[in-house]
Amino acid sequence: MCVRQKCVNSEMYVLQRINIHRMVTCLQHGLAITRWGSNCRPAPLLTISPTRSLIDDEVTIEGRYLPPFCRITMRACLQSEDGDLWETHSHYNTDKNGRVNLTRDVSVGGSYVGCEPMGLFWSLQLAHGERKGLRLRKKNVETPYPIQISILDGHVTFEDNNNNNQELAAVTVERWYMAPGVRRMEIRQNGIVGTLFLPPGPGPFPAMVDLWGMGGGLVEYRSALCASRGFASLALAYFGHSDIPGPLNCINVGDQYFRAALKLLQEHPQVCGDRIGVMGLSFGVYLSLRIATQIGFSPRCVICINGPIGSNNKLSDNVSGSKIFEGDHKHWSFNEQGYVSFREVSLPNNIPPENKVKLENLCCPLLYIVGEDDLCFAAMENANEIEESLKAAGKSHLLVRLSYPGAGHLIEPPYTPNARASMFTTRPKKLITLWGGHLAPHAAAQEHAWTKILEFMECNLRG
Repeated sequence: MCVRQKCVNSEMYVLQRINIHRMVTCLQHGLAITRWGSNCRPAPLLTISPTRSLIDDEVTIEGRYLPPFCRITMRACLQSEDGDLWETHSHYNTDKNGRVNLTRDVSVGGSYVGCEPMGLFWSLQLAHGERKGLRLRKKNVETPYPIQISILDGHVTFEDNNNNNQELAAVTVERWYMAPGVRRMEIRQNGIVGTLFLPPGPGPFPAMVDLWGMGGGLVEYRSALCASRGFASLALAYFGHSDIPGPLNCINVGDQYFRAALKLLQEHPQVCGDRIGVMGLSFGVYLSLRIATQIGFSPRCVICINGPIGSNNKLSDNVSGSKIFEGDHKHWSFNEQGYVSFREVSLPNNIPPENKVKLENLCCPLLYIVGEDDLCFAAMENANEIEESLKAAGKSHLLVRLSYPGAGHLIEPPYTPNARASMFTTRPKKLITLWGGHLAPHAAAQEHAWTKILEFMECNLRG
């Protein structure tokens, strides 16, 4: 090698050492420098624990080996059973060690703000371009919700083209309503249409009858979760199901149907026949209170979520039944978007006195849960009437009332997204119903209410 070439190589070596020294000096003094690549830095890592959990379990989410003081976006997305995309974005800043921990750190923007360890789950909303008016509800409880959690470079918005945002790390988690070992049994006997969920083990177990509202059909996910928490649960259909004789738009069952369902549950060998409660949401509240006060059955407890103390239509044991909302249209109200609210229908003053439950007959503890932003039912007014009626009957001690500001009608198991409005029916024409509820306060209500529901069941069914 010639002398000239040796000199050039020596100069390059010196310059490289000078540049390295300058960068080290800048880092030591906190000065900004251009980001530079290094094969020594570990790849960004996203850890979620556990990756397989029940829907009401909290998980820990942490990103590591990220650049310090870096803007990142935590993104969650899932595809529903109907093929619709649900997603959420939230903005975080890494700490000096290049870490972000959702249990500790604060979201500074996106779908939610503040320290919300489970925000990526309860803030899921329909992605842009998807069908309008949908509500996320699990149909097949024997499969999980697969949710992909990922870290994106920078603060990303819904309007951004996600294909142009670098994904730094990703993990898929499974969220279940059914724990391993829970047994699911379809019930189609003696005219009863339902699904019985039994916890793992031989039993016998305390049990709940689980009643939903006027959306009809057979809704199983809350019952599956109750069984996962140690309580047998019968998800009972009473309206809008093809296996129940009569028109689908009518309630074709009455007291006899509910007596038969309760007898079936009482006689099951893996159920404690004297430890049965009833839980209802929406119109299911009326049915739950009716079971507890008027059909000759004494449950150990009743749980009511945002529902009425009566109905505008009498229940009938005839197949001809009674049509839902018949004669109620005068009490319907619509907002500027044409979305309907049934709130005035359920006002106690608009319910015929003869169709109200006989609350003075109540002989078991009652937990009544109110969403103060319920736009579908007059939950506050019904709770007030229950309180006054029990006080007049000398039974105030039976009532536990929980009230949640900012929560809507659909107070369901925790960490699941709320729909402020969604499709109620498409026949004879499309109808979108207002449910109410603001995202963060509704999520907080669901988390707290579910804890209290389980405590109430534990105390009154197992205690």
